Amino acid sequence: MESGAVQVGGGAGSPPRPSPSAEDGRTRHRVTALLLEHGPQTATELAGRLGVSPTAVRRHLDALVTTGRVEERHAPGTPRGRGRPARLFHLTDAGRSAFPHAYDDLALTALRFVAAQGGPDAVRAVAEAQLAGLEERCSAAVDTVPGPPVDRAQALAAALTAEGYAASASAISGGGQLCQHHCPVAHVAAEFPQLCEVETAVIGRLVGTHVQRLATIAHGDGVCTTHIPGPVRRTDSWPQKGPRPTHPSHARGESPDGAEDGVTAHTRAGNRSGPASPVPDERAAHRLRAGGRTAPSTSTTQPPARPSPVNDRERTPA
Repeated sequence: MESGAVQVGGGAGSPPRPSPSAEDGRTRHRVTALLLEHGPQTATELAGRLGVSPTAVRRHLDALVTTGRVEERHAPGTPRGRGRPARLFHLTDAGRSAFPHAYDDLALTALRFVAAQGGPDAVRAVAEAQLAGLEERCSAAVDTVPGPPVDRAQALAAALTAEGYAASASAISGGGQLCQHHCPVAHVAAEFPQLCEVETAVIGRLVGTHVQRLATIAHGDGVCTTHIPGPVRRTDSWPQKGPRPTHPSHARGESPDGAEDGVTAHTRAGNRSGPASPVPDERAAHRLRAGGRTAPSTSTTQPPARPSPVNDRERTPA
């Protein structure tokens, strides 16, 4: 090794040392865990429990205060004399949220009780009450966008992101899509779909049109996707008002290819009718008489015709 070089890592077979950022992260997690377990403490008390100097602890405490996970307060009951007064460090709500909690279990227990007492409609009423505040807060941002629902979805996505939904909106050929990449109540909604149904209705009211939920995180999809239909476009080229243009031949009662259509032909023929064609039995009898043979009768046997009476004057010889 060259003279003056500093070896950061170990030798060829030694494990790599953790980076300073990873080491700081573990130390700060230990600091917040001690505040959670023992309550507010001074930097000196934390340093004694961690086995480090108070100066090192203060560096980590300053970083935690900056991120909002810890706050510093004056210790009550301590005399204000010379030097720095005693300061206590408290864990904030944001700092507590980093630790495991049972909010989902509590919500599931409460909704199961509501469902057992009042049925699905009672669960829906709880969901509507829970999302009423979200709708009121988001409407303040969406109402400032006077435009089609797809444009309003952009403003709604920004408002939902501020609420922790990590939402985005995009335009597609059939309208638009609103995607929520995070669902704060996904575990509860997996058992009670009324939460998703009420949320879909809230989105529809905020964008000003009927929407359709295509996918949800609660049902195992990666993103909650909501389709927002766009304006309906006419597929034909005819104007909405006024008569359709007619072909010149239609004005003369003819088809473009020269053949008459059924209505024109019937109108030209009027009420005239051609000679009635003989029925099949009469045509067959006519052919047989022309050939000198008697046609077999296909009808029931008729009694022989009686000869017409003869006048006696016709029998007297002249």
